Amino acid sequence: IIPRDMVKALQAHVPNSNLVETNTYYKGARHNTKDHLETIKTNGWDFCEVDIMDADGAVMLPINGGKHFKEMSVGKNLLNYDSMIALTHFKGHAMGGFGGSLKNISIGCADGKIGKKMMHEKSMQSKDESWSVSGAAFQENMVEGGKAVTDYFGDNIVYINVLRNMSVDCDCAGVGAAEPKTRNIGILASTDILAVDQASVDMVYALPDEESHDLKERIESREGLRQLSYMKELGMGNNEYELVNID
Repeated sequence: IIPRDMVKALQAHVPNSNLVETNTYYKGARHNTKDHLETIKTNGWDFCEVDIMDADGAVMLPINGGKHFKEMSVGKNLLNYDSMIALTHFKGHAMGGFGGSLKNISIGCADGKIGKKMMHEKSMQSKDESWSVSGAAFQENMVEGGKAVTDYFGDNIVYINVLRNMSVDCDCAGVGAAEPKTRNIGILASTDILAVDQASVDMVYALPDEESHDLKERIESREGLRQLSYMKELGMGNNEYELVNID
């Protein structure tokens, strides 16, 4: 994960800010608000207010141009905010191939009971936990979920990808995550979600094969690059960018 002190330092420089979360779809220590808040406290993330945005339910946000969904269910408290910083640990992911800014705002803002279920399942009729959507279809679902958030915030959202400790596994794998083989690359920031995720993927792919092979295999085996092409199709950003070094 991103080191707690880095997050704490950034949050302290943003007036009137707090951390936001939503409950998970899968069973575990963050599945409900009570356990989630206790987990946050145990892990030391309670240095400021943490808003579990779906603690009091969910709301539907419209998705302009979506082919799978016309609206997405997100944590109700999202509507309390007029801006967002998406601070993301860029890494691999079991279903997404990679987890960048798009996954962070999409899965991250969707509520645990409805929104995450919408993106993960083919049918909303099933009462059983299921991960029945995968590959390109899941990537497209996730992009549409993210578009609901980008449409809502408009110009008042910025994306920061931290490219360090990039395991092929998501942070939710905890200590069971595969050991990273890629070097720490740095931190990318943009007001363009497609540009920042495209640049992050490009920088990983530019590494020598012995460093990039496992993460590239994870991305491609899950059709993760569809995140980028579908974001472009939906007009969510530009896949052409200029890297500006601020060191």
